[in-house]
Parts: sequence; C-alpha cells; structure tokens
Amino acid sequence: MSGKLYVVATPIGNLADFSFRAVEVLKQVDLIAAEDTRHAKMLLNHYGINKPLVSLHQHNEEHASRGLIEKIQAGLSIALVSDAGTPLLSDPGLPLVKLAKQEDLEVVPIPGACALIAALSASGLPITRFTFEGFPPRTASARRSFFQEKLADTTTWAFYESSHRIQAALEDMAEIFPADHEIVIAREITKLHETILKAPLADAVLAVQSDENMRKGEFVVIVAGRKLEADQRQLSDEHLKILRLLLTECSIKTAVALATEITGQRKKLLYQAALEMQAN
Repeated sequence: MSGKLYVVATPIGNLADFSFRAVEVLKQVDLIAAEDTRHAKMLLNHYGINKPLVSLHQHNEEHASRGLIEKIQAGLSIALVSDAGTPLLSDPGLPLVKLAKQEDLEVVPIPGACALIAALSASGLPITRFTFEGFPPRTASARRSFFQEKLADTTTWAFYESSHRIQAALEDMAEIFPADHEIVIAREITKLHETILKAPLADAVLAVQSDENMRKGEFVVIVAGRKLEADQRQLSDEHLKILRLLLTECSIKTAVALATEITGQRKKLLYQAALEMQAN
C-alpha cells in the first residue's frame, strides 16, 4: 500500500498562522522533507512535533526526490514543507510533486499561509484576474526587458523581491512605467513590521529610497494593470492609423520612434498600443 505526499503550508511570520490540520498532519506523517531542516525544527519544536527530517532544497531536489518517492511507494507518508508559506511558490518542491503525480501517487494539499495571496487580499487592487511572476531577473538590463514586456498587461500582476534588490527593481520599473502607475509594496507580511503601501510608482520609489526600513524584509510587489480606457482617449484614430501603417513596414522600436516624432504623443503610450496591435 502506497503512502501519501502532503504539501503543507507553514507560517510566513506569525506562528499562529498554522492550521490545526497542518499540525495534525505533521504529527502523523512518517517523514518531513524540509527546505531547511534547521528552520523547520524550530517550527516543529514550537508545536511539539517530533518527526524525522530530510533536506530537500533547490540544490538537491532533483536527486533526492526519487528516493522520497520510493519511500512513499513502500508505504510511508511524507510531508513537504518550505521555509515559509506554501511550497512550490518560488520555493523548492516541484520535482517531487511532479514525480509523485507521474507515479500516480496521492498528493494532498494542506493549505495555509501564502505571502502572495495575503498581499493581494489587502492591496486594494482588482484581483479577480491576476498573474504571478515569481522573482524578476537579477540584472538591471534583464529586469528592464521584463518590465517592458509587462507594460502592456491590463490585469493586476505581482512579483516577489528580496531586500537586496527591491530598490534597484523599483528604479528599473520607474524607467519603463509612467510615474503615476499604481503599485502596492507589501513587506514583512504577518510580521511585527508589516507594511502595505499603495502609491503611484514615483512615490513608492521615493519611499524606498528615503526610508531604510522600506528596504528590509521580504517583499511582494503588486502592479495595477494598464487602464485601456485612459489610453484610448489619449490616442486618436489618426494616431492609431499612423502607428498601424508604420508597423507594417518597421519593427516595433522603429515604428514607435517614428510615430512619436510624427504625432507628438508619449513614446510609452504608443509602445503600449503597438504591443497590443502586434498581439492581435
């Protein structure tokens, strides 16, 4: 009889954000696979849980997952936990879960804390539809290209960022997005210094630049989608016609540059329209 794989969400800061079900599952499984066994041990000790721990992190998960699957097939039940929050969301665990599904083993989600969902729920931005981008690229040039691609998004989107790169990431975004584009910076969710700032991009950048505390902790950045209605009012039919004709003969970059010179309209606005035309 095969065992089960439990994917268990753990607190992201406040230890009280741990469900009764999660505690019971961890007490009952045979083995716990943890991103950092030392970190997991502190949580387990807090709840009086004494179970064997095995390390499963980004550097060993491809190799270690096969051994864990064999244990489940032999009848053991295993819980997968990350350092904080829901496993697999920018955390290790995908190779193990993927292999378990391939082997037709039962994978049971034990829901709980998630920084992304918590931040979205308190953001004040529309979240009926949204996309999650994980961590953006580490280098400035790659980040700017990433933000350039996201400029045309009309729905809310979000990404994680570290304390080491939050200022640089926002400054790179400010080079691409309009200064008044609305974003939310959520830091240290559920922790003592939890901060959720909703502001125009320029104000958000200034807040991070001027306050050292706003560069500490773990971040979720939520970005409002582009407002189609406002863009459509600013670009006349004649502007769009010129841009469309230029796109038939030129690359987006050249077409936008020429359209900017001909119409006098904002380059960013014309670029957004060009992306939409190409997509359609």
